[in-house]
Amino acid sequence: MKLIVGLGNPGSRYEQTRHNIGFKVIDALAKAHDIDFNKKQCRSLLGQGFLSGEKVLLVKPQTYMNNSGEAVWETLNFYRDNIDDLLVIHDDLDLEYGRLRFKDGGGTGGHNGLKSIEKMINSSDYGRLKMGIGRPEQMSVESYVLSKFSKEENQVLPKLIDAAVAGVEVWCQDGLEKAMNKFNGFHINA
Repeated sequence: MKLIVGLGNPGSRYEQTRHNIGFKVIDALAKAHDIDFNKKQCRSLLGQGFLSGEKVLLVKPQTYMNNSGEAVWETLNFYRDNIDDLLVIHDDLDLEYGRLRFKDGGGTGGHNGLKSIEKMINSSDYGRLKMGIGRPEQMSVESYVLSKFSKEENQVLPKLIDAAVAGVEVWCQDGLEKAMNKFNGFHINA
């Protein structure tokens, strides 16, 4: 079974923030494939179903971003899944807004959610879908990731999320390399 984890923070206060773009992609995947989030387990909201013919578990950790690894570790262990079948979807400051990039392993880029996952599963060798949010010009990184998208960004956000959904479908069906080849050049201007 494929584990697709979207990173974010629980609660309405964070719902529309840049840091929650991983949750938004998971929600769009669930809607596109009629997957209900009907289970609370492993400190996550879970939805199980099929995506591109593959059995998947959609995961939204409820531990807050900085402790995401705890929920991911519990889910991997409970479902006896392999990290080769793990894809983590997260915001990325080093990609300009409107870009997405699939990646196999690598560093955390200072992302506290990824740091937590690496610490808990003792590995950085898992698939990632980085959602570009760009870097702030006039505010701290913490304030920026916890702020809402601008009006201009919100206008193109649905297209960015649709591209991410299509990319995850390719990842499920054809693997990470095909998803990288097809989507790593994707860019939409705000």
